[in-house]
Amino acid sequence: MVMENELSDGTAIRDWCQRIRDIRDRTMEAVSRVVVGMESVTHHFLIALLANGHVLLEGVPGVAKTTLSKLFARVLGIDYQRIQFTPDLLPSDITGTYIFDRKENEFVLRKGPVFCQVLLADEVNRAPAKTQSALLEAMQENQVTIEGTTLPLPKPFMVLATQNPVEQEGVYRLPEAQLDRFLLRVDMGYPGHEREVDMLKLHSREPEMPEPIADAALILEMQKQVPLVYGADSLLHYIVTLAEASREHPDLSLGASPRASLCLLRCARARALLDGRHYFTHADVQAVALPVLGHRLIIRPEAEVEGRQVSEIVNELLDTVPVLEAD
Repeated sequence: MVMENELSDGTAIRDWCQRIRDIRDRTMEAVSRVVVGMESVTHHFLIALLANGHVLLEGVPGVAKTTLSKLFARVLGIDYQRIQFTPDLLPSDITGTYIFDRKENEFVLRKGPVFCQVLLADEVNRAPAKTQSALLEAMQENQVTIEGTTLPLPKPFMVLATQNPVEQEGVYRLPEAQLDRFLLRVDMGYPGHEREVDMLKLHSREPEMPEPIADAALILEMQKQVPLVYGADSLLHYIVTLAEASREHPDLSLGASPRASLCLLRCARARALLDGRHYFTHADVQAVALPVLGHRLIIRPEAEVEGRQVSEIVNELLDTVPVLEAD
């Protein structure tokens, strides 16, 4: 049972739950009118947005990663920019730089595309480490440093980074420290036969672009509700026990960090809000476990040779760690 005194304002959070659920439904409906079969991915985008995190999108070219990202920002009424990452991309191409204004006889800042609210970092693993570091500061600190001057980024700020999981030539492997800054990793597969037929029918005519249903101010208010979502202490112990089990798993050389535990908590709360609930359950934790943990766990080489997959190990953890009863 959820006790009223556990919430700072029980009535307010309940009102927000219904409002956020309505925004979720309207967003999913608007996106589905243009992009077919991406309901799950859109839902993960919303979880990350509410939890104030970033998403790593993995999928082969042509599965609508760019289209979905642009449409997601449009529906929610927030500013969108796209950067195509290439091996010759410089940090200043992301952050911007100071240029000399002859008319004013002084240096003025020309802001880069990172000064937005949804940034699509397309093929993020094609850029070298020095350029990646500029994006890393933006993701972790919500700011950028340009020639010694630190500037805040707009709020909300969300990075949607894409990479092709099968292409290995001409790419730079993302370091673990950067992977850990992504709240979720989402795999975008093929839509399936019937959905692909629906896509062909839809694009036989010009899709009608939806109008915005929200704005930045509303999203910031929604983000403030996430910490108010109630969870029993037994659920906190469940999250930590999952993380500890991953650290002891024989097929893993690196388990979940304390930051991963915090990410599980934030995503579970955000998922509950999107479902219209002011409390989260173990089902919410289990639903976000793979996208939260999948890119943070490292499989031992000998287990990789045997064909072990991260998804299998996460499912094993969920099967073996007992769900604790609430006090």
